[in-house]
Amino acid sequence: MTTIFTFEIQYEQDVVQARQRTREIAEQLGFDAQDQARLATAVSEIARNAFQYARGGTVEFSVAGEPQEFLIRIQDRGSGIPHLEDVLAGRYTSDTGMGLGIMGSRKLMDFFEMESLAGQGTTVVMSKRLSKRTPNFTDLQLQQIRESMMERSPQNPYEEIQRQNQELLRAMADLRKREEELTQLNRELEDTNRGVVALYAELDEKADSLQKANELKTRFLSNMSHEFRTPLNSILSLSRMLLARMDGDLSVEQEKQVTFIQKAASGLSELVNDLLDLAKVEAGKIEVRPSSFEVSDLFATLRGMLRPLLVQDSSVVLIVEEPEGIGQIYSDEGKVAQILRNFISNALKFTEQGEVRVSALQRGHTVIFTVSDTGIGIAIADQERVFEDFVQIESSLQKQVKGTGLGLPLSRKLTELLGGSISVRSKLGEGSTFTASIPIVYPYATDDLRSETIAPLEPTGLPILAVEDHPETLFIYEKHLQESAYQLIATRTLAQARLVLQQVRPAAIMLDIMLEGQNGWTFLREIKGDETTRTIPIIVITIIDNEKQALALGADGFLIKPVDRLQLLNKLNTLINQNKPQKILLIDDDPAYRYLVKQLLINTQLSILEAMNGREGLNLAQREQPTAIVLDLEMPEFNGFDVLKELKSNPVTQSIPTIIYSSAQLDAETHSQLAKKSIAIISKETGSQATVIDQLQDALLKAGLVLESCGQSHV
Repeated sequence: MTTIFTFEIQYEQDVVQARQRTREIAEQLGFDAQDQARLATAVSEIARNAFQYARGGTVEFSVAGEPQEFLIRIQDRGSGIPHLEDVLAGRYTSDTGMGLGIMGSRKLMDFFEMESLAGQGTTVVMSKRLSKRTPNFTDLQLQQIRESMMERSPQNPYEEIQRQNQELLRAMADLRKREEELTQLNRELEDTNRGVVALYAELDEKADSLQKANELKTRFLSNMSHEFRTPLNSILSLSRMLLARMDGDLSVEQEKQVTFIQKAASGLSELVNDLLDLAKVEAGKIEVRPSSFEVSDLFATLRGMLRPLLVQDSSVVLIVEEPEGIGQIYSDEGKVAQILRNFISNALKFTEQGEVRVSALQRGHTVIFTVSDTGIGIAIADQERVFEDFVQIESSLQKQVKGTGLGLPLSRKLTELLGGSISVRSKLGEGSTFTASIPIVYPYATDDLRSETIAPLEPTGLPILAVEDHPETLFIYEKHLQESAYQLIATRTLAQARLVLQQVRPAAIMLDIMLEGQNGWTFLREIKGDETTRTIPIIVITIIDNEKQALALGADGFLIKPVDRLQLLNKLNTLINQNKPQKILLIDDDPAYRYLVKQLLINTQLSILEAMNGREGLNLAQREQPTAIVLDLEMPEFNGFDVLKELKSNPVTQSIPTIIYSSAQLDAETHSQLAKKSIAIISKETGSQATVIDQLQDALLKAGLVLESCGQSHV
């Protein structure tokens, strides 16, 4: 830091001199006129405070830092500012106006720091960075500025006031000019707004007309389809009767004619069915009936249904691959089958030789159904047109096959209805591949999904909701919480998580932000913005270190994958039980072992209760409701087995986690029975104290206790 100039504030005219000196130095340091005015104004305000409230002080100008900045230090010898924090926060109001100058000066500077001590005065340090276009000043240059400032005599205060007035006049002129520009801009915006409003009104009118026309078209298609069905069914039935010779024999020509009638009626019936389905989808009246089904079963049905479409001497082979690694899907099986039937039917129509292959694979929360063929292919320009109603692409095979041009548009609408999407890849002469991506779980499911979402909950375990799309991670969470005071509710989508929250209030939520195709941040904001769920602790567990963002959006904790078991349990315990008393009850007739356990827990904040026999332990457990119980099995009169039985049969104490700490030799059957009723079984015979500490800490964490070190425990 290089000091340029220092002077005392003793008289009122010194405040004006401080302003003058600030402007002169700022000019030599390369600041423009506006920054000179800002600096001079800020120094003037603080210097006036020093003179008015402390009867004097000193002003020191210097250049410091890299990059360089113009630094001003103003120090007084007053009694200090008693409400400094309120002043700096803008909360303090004073009849004299104290605080307004400070806040204004703070806004004008790049850096502003103020320190005030009772009886020792106030120090203000503020600075502004030199312009980037100005090269750094050398010590020699700063020395020359210092010498020039020493040689200059103070200007007449009235000249400075006159200059200040000129600056104010220029500022007012600039403000007036900007006000006129804003007024003109507002007029232009009003004109534009009127045009936009008129345009929106016209668009709304057009949209209403289109909506009405679409509704009329849908109603017409629906009604006409219903009207057509009855006579068509009659024609088909009569054709079958005639061909079956139920009323006498037919000549060869008559049989040929009736066969033509039947084929025409069948084609027309297909058209009517497609039109009716299309009309229902567009009218929003088609009903989705989701249920659980296996992809392998669906493929087996399709294989049997579509094989008759292959001509015996055909050179086209239909291959339905066996799906692997795909579990159950919760969607509308009939509509998925209809989508695939349309794909396969189209592929068989436009493939003269080669194969039509049907396959499926799971990718995240989506099943990708694919139908590929070795047919004539579709030109790039026509690949989007095939999904338009009644569109049929001209080709060498088009005239030979029947079709309505509604199969693919209907398939797209049905796929979107199920929450999925359709795509096509094709090349002329090489074939086409149609793909339908359908969610594993129908995203708009309500009551139908609830029974499949939540497994029956244990009455003694606190529910923890996990929102995680990787089954491996959910498996790890389940293992981490096994035999603990918690039980896991696993969900793989936000839709499932919302359904769980409608039925169960979890003790905490473990949320993965990086969910495929879903926004975990939105879910976090949603939970913390709802009065009914905002108090549920949320731990964000993800692979990216974005803790600040998670906590800013309301998360109560943050962990980075992979998560250690003890780390996860301790975090859950801290969030769920941090405001609850942490009491542990020792039931053991041996005072030496009670003392040993207390020593092992000496660096925790646990309150430790002691009972020297089983009866006393039961009474304490019922009266004190401890967070966990450490129980010895071998006690006279009323042993640990009897205590455990009484604890678990009493509604008041049955949910208290129990840790068996005993030297009793247990056979496999007894050990298994005790394991079902306790959190952990620790042997007193373990030789290593470190091992005992680890086992005990692990058991206490599973019991829901917070083991953060905070001094001596209370015994």
